[in-house]
Amino acid sequence: MNLNYELSNEDRLAVQKVIGKTIRYCVPADLSLSGRRTKGYFAIGQEKWTYVEAGKVHESGFISEAYDYKVIPLIGNAILEATDELGKRIIVRVSMEHVARLSYIAQILNYMTTNSEIRIYNEEEERVCSNCGSRLLHGTRACAKCMNKTAVLKRLLGVSKSHWRLLVLGLFILLITSAVALSGPYFQKLLVNSSLQPPAGQSPSVSMFFVAIGGILFALVAGELLNVAKGRVMATVSSTIAADLRKMVYEKIQNLSLGFLTSQRAGDLMNRVSSDTNRIRRLIQEVFTTAIYQVIVLISVTVLLFMTDWRLALIVLLPAPFVAYLQFMTWRVIVRRLFRKQWKIFDRANSYLHDVLSGIRVVKTFGKEQREIKRFRQYNTEYAVAAFKSEKVYSILTPISTYLLQIGTYFVLLVGCNMILKGDLNLGELVQFTGYASMIFGPLAWLMNMPRWIANAAIAIDRIFSVIDEEPEVFDKETSIPHAIHGTIQFHDVTFGYKSYEPVLKNINFTIKPGEMIGLVGHSGSGKSTLINLVSRFYDVNEGEILIDGHDIRTIQQEELRSQIGVVLQETMLFRGSIMENIRYSKPDATMEEVIQAARIANAHEFIIKLPDGYDTRLEENGNNLSGGERQRITIARAVLHNPRILILDEATASLDIDTESEIQEALQRITKNRTTIAIAHRLSTLKNADRLFVLNKGEIAEVGTHQELMQKQGIYYGLIMAQRNMTKTKAKTG
Repeated sequence: MNLNYELSNEDRLAVQKVIGKTIRYCVPADLSLSGRRTKGYFAIGQEKWTYVEAGKVHESGFISEAYDYKVIPLIGNAILEATDELGKRIIVRVSMEHVARLSYIAQILNYMTTNSEIRIYNEEEERVCSNCGSRLLHGTRACAKCMNKTAVLKRLLGVSKSHWRLLVLGLFILLITSAVALSGPYFQKLLVNSSLQPPAGQSPSVSMFFVAIGGILFALVAGELLNVAKGRVMATVSSTIAADLRKMVYEKIQNLSLGFLTSQRAGDLMNRVSSDTNRIRRLIQEVFTTAIYQVIVLISVTVLLFMTDWRLALIVLLPAPFVAYLQFMTWRVIVRRLFRKQWKIFDRANSYLHDVLSGIRVVKTFGKEQREIKRFRQYNTEYAVAAFKSEKVYSILTPISTYLLQIGTYFVLLVGCNMILKGDLNLGELVQFTGYASMIFGPLAWLMNMPRWIANAAIAIDRIFSVIDEEPEVFDKETSIPHAIHGTIQFHDVTFGYKSYEPVLKNINFTIKPGEMIGLVGHSGSGKSTLINLVSRFYDVNEGEILIDGHDIRTIQQEELRSQIGVVLQETMLFRGSIMENIRYSKPDATMEEVIQAARIANAHEFIIKLPDGYDTRLEENGNNLSGGERQRITIARAVLHNPRILILDEATASLDIDTESEIQEALQRITKNRTTIAIAHRLSTLKNADRLFVLNKGEIAEVGTHQELMQKQGIYYGLIMAQRNMTKTKAKTG
């Protein structure tokens, strides 16, 4: 993200007069304090900051004279606020476009006020095109306006190289099909000249008549058969290439870091795998095939027309440049913008549909069916309107273009008949010429529509390759090693934030011994879930290091690391299939005895054998035909079968009733024995048996100790316990 914008000479001179020659940071401040749009900039020097607009400094101050710089989001804008000896002060205001940028600046100012090292890891990407400044489509790094479509298509060609044999076969069939199609007008000429009206000095020929009829029938039959063969070959090629792309995208998604995947809409990623690859399949099967065929026909017919009579050929082709220019300008000025808008709406609608169908239970629970129907109607209407606008342009343009092209035929007939009367041309040659002339209009009309299809497919190709080209944020090095985990976990000066200007964990230090059970406690947002995400190495720390058995976690192969860590989450995730398959997910080669033993430890065996099909019971989506407690016990059995050296329990009993929770707690006590365990619990009473409790507060470890020690201390943990007890008493009274 750009934190050092270039100033105009006028603005730069004004800023340097106030803060000195060195401008360390400079970002747009595009709103005045009253909310008016401006072209101002907020600049930071070694000791001072200033706000400049049109060469005039409006505000300035010493950085050290204030503290607690922070960005406060408002409706549609945000302000940078600081506290000084007179109280709180608003420094600048920005639109939502520059909020993240200003948040970096706020954190930088806070480091500078305390003379601390500036620890900003500026890794966010700009969501605008570096060339033209336009906003990028969601989920892609390419600008639809500046995209090099030739380069995009070359990338697709690179993927297609492995199927070159079928592609060559398809091209060969296209050449033969073109030759057969071009023979039709020639046989028509023979038919006319042999029987209907032979040229002067020639008598009708019965044999030539049958040759002409046979040739016409051959062209029709052979043309259809070749089209069938061409269709089958290109359908195979396009489907195979699309399948390769789907495989590449899906494999890449699986290998990407959690940070990228959580930043994307699930519906959007599904579109990449399904809709976008399907567009490419259609591009190869229909557009490319037809395009090559039309180009071959266009070139061949043009040559044949000029060989027959160059004057008539010029009459036929005269309107073509005007039609091409009309199509090009219409596409450049109108249609390209309409198609980009149509694409955005389609993407939003698909993602919305995925979200609603995934959360249909919530919709039903709150009785919001009509609200969602109304919202979908709105998306549907927006898409229909956008599609109507783009199609309306073509519905007007196509008849005009067709008329302009075909008007050449009328002139050919006029001039050709005059040439027949003069004896410069015979009737058969005119029939042949008009046949070729009619064949040239199809390729011209089709090729003028091709940019529309290419643009759609080019965006789809780019969206697919934007995922394939994505580099994981967390990756193994060449020196990464496998390691058999014993269970020691150490955090040394760990600082981390999903956005580095908002650290979630700050300077965390602790050591967990093998087999020790640690409970994480704290208010919502204190950093508990972030800490366990770092242990699993879903993210890499910004500062410090995490050691497992003395090895930096970044030097251990990710697959080796996670294969020895078991996780039981609050939200159970079961896959379609049998209960047996779901338990075996963590260990596909497990025996039946191992699965049953894991189920017994998880207190799941008893309810499973009571089901009609036992372990072969088929689960609905996410196991909706089981209760919440039953689903949770299956996930615990899956973790037990995994036999991890480190076990993470992320509020595994938060959504369960007291009776079910007690059964699951009993199961958890069995599986945590002799394993290094980190547990987050909604009900703090369930952590009484933990060896130690870490109390997190605003990203820092505020208290450490056993349940009894922390209760005696009467600090944050004591306050949380008492608050839960009071809440339980209140519920009991009202119940």
